[in-house]
Amino acid sequence: MIFIIPFLFVNDNLVPSIYDIMKNILVPTDFSQNSIRALKYAQVLFSSLECNFYLLYVGTLLDTKKDAQNFEETDGTAINTKHGLTELVKELRRHSTEADHFFFPLHEYGFFVPMIKKHLEENNIDLIVMGTKGASGLKEKVVGTNAGDVITKVQCNTLVVPPQVDLSKPREIAFPTDYNIFYSLKILRPMEEVVKLGKAKLRVMNALKNGGDLNEEQKKNKEYLMDFMEEAFPGTHSFHTITNQSVKAAIQCFVESREVDMMVMVAKNLNFIQHILFDSMVEQISFHTKVPFYAIHE
Repeated sequence: MIFIIPFLFVNDNLVPSIYDIMKNILVPTDFSQNSIRALKYAQVLFSSLECNFYLLYVGTLLDTKKDAQNFEETDGTAINTKHGLTELVKELRRHSTEADHFFFPLHEYGFFVPMIKKHLEENNIDLIVMGTKGASGLKEKVVGTNAGDVITKVQCNTLVVPPQVDLSKPREIAFPTDYNIFYSLKILRPMEEVVKLGKAKLRVMNALKNGGDLNEEQKKNKEYLMDFMEEAFPGTHSFHTITNQSVKAAIQCFVESREVDMMVMVAKNLNFIQHILFDSMVEQISFHTKVPFYAIHE
């Protein structure tokens, strides 16, 4: 099986065509440190690309009254959200080290997911970047409510960035999968992009229960994936099978042993992603505070 990967020739070197594309990135913000860090991570990750960053603040309908009175409490600080968003964008424009990064404020009142969907269409968004709320208690899930809603209800690739993430490009990217879905190019191309951005190594990881084995469909999906990886990432990818009674424990062990600094998952495989992110408590998945999750949609 042969895959043709588009490249541009620059200074006699092969350069992936992703570097010639303007990227539109939507970053929901509530002015928290977590949301600001998610934006900074995206700036680092896409430092080599021309990007439009759209910073979106979504206030509830009750917030319209607060803003009319000029103030809202956020992280203990009283601010006017429209003014705060404008000032945040001005600061980003002043201090951005990348000449090809541009910042735009978006201020809305209403329900979070519908506002996200509205701006996906209006601004031709390629990627959503969100911070998580972080652990506020042992019963909190790995991914918070807003991020979880975006991953499951919005058809757009979403990068969820935890509070303690290192502001550097990923070098080791894990792709945990159960091989239960066919990997279309709409899934594989974004994965290819993020690997090339960081010149990273991609680790495909399958967790099998003790005594388990792949069925025929899973074997075909794995074979197709292996063919693509060989063409796209020669010498910089590997396949791993870990046998364990618990999928979460297997992924936890793999991420820690390989020093993984990003995880890629396919949103279409909802049962698998829900098992890892939404059914998992914070105390069971310790890497949640440092490793970003990249959820890819078809």
